[in-house]
Amino acid sequence: MNENTNYFETNKVTWNRKVAVHAQSEMYDMEAFKSGKSSLMPYELKALGDVNGKSLLHLQCHFGQDTLSWSRMGAKCMGVDLSDEGIKLAQQLNTELGLDAEFVCCNVLDVSQHISQQFDIVYTSYGVIGWLPDLKPWAQMIAERLKPGGVFYMVEFHPILWMFDYTDGKPKMKYHYNQDEVIYEEYEGTYADGSSNMVSKEYGWNHGLGEVINALIEAGLTIDYLNEYDESPYDVFPDLVKGDDGMYTMKDQLFPMIFEVKAVKSSQ
Repeated sequence: MNENTNYFETNKVTWNRKVAVHAQSEMYDMEAFKSGKSSLMPYELKALGDVNGKSLLHLQCHFGQDTLSWSRMGAKCMGVDLSDEGIKLAQQLNTELGLDAEFVCCNVLDVSQHISQQFDIVYTSYGVIGWLPDLKPWAQMIAERLKPGGVFYMVEFHPILWMFDYTDGKPKMKYHYNQDEVIYEEYEGTYADGSSNMVSKEYGWNHGLGEVINALIEAGLTIDYLNEYDESPYDVFPDLVKGDDGMYTMKDQLFPMIFEVKAVKSSQ
């Protein structure tokens, strides 16, 4: 794991630096969020429905806006992230907004070493699994942290999108759909603020849909559904067009942009 540990450390430094940039960004719109605007998107809201009174574990939560949005809806939330700066800001927001969410700083693959309780819902979204070299321990951890009958839900950018290199502003197909070798990228700015002079140094991995689904099945979960959609709720890829519904699509749409998976842990 030593090599991966070095990759994780580099990513942690980058994500710690992103927190300050993102907290000021238009995309994360902190003032609107503090005033009561939910950061959650239609997909996850529809999939999880009424969360009031349910316990929810949010994996890779950044600085906690989505976690706190679920908390506002009555869920008892815990958020986890690799970035200590992200967790620190999440805790500050939780206090400022008078909510009761908890936050833990750890690598998502180590969650079961830090958290022993089980949850009604485990949730993760948008730009998460690409930071993980292997999805089997991730899926195993999810199964461990779910109560019997509990629900896992993820909504994520489609793996086809990660076959392209975007660092020059124009998508160039470069990476395998299922790439075991680590991918290193270094670029100026972040997905939330392209004008920032911050240099992002990132190590990531590509995981196809088969790998995602099989990891969850092997961990003992039952798949409810896998859906793919030709749109993104975020304007984070080049030359997207915003529709009347607020979603973004490509000018020449040849493949999906996001997918969602819902799975259940057996109640036996």
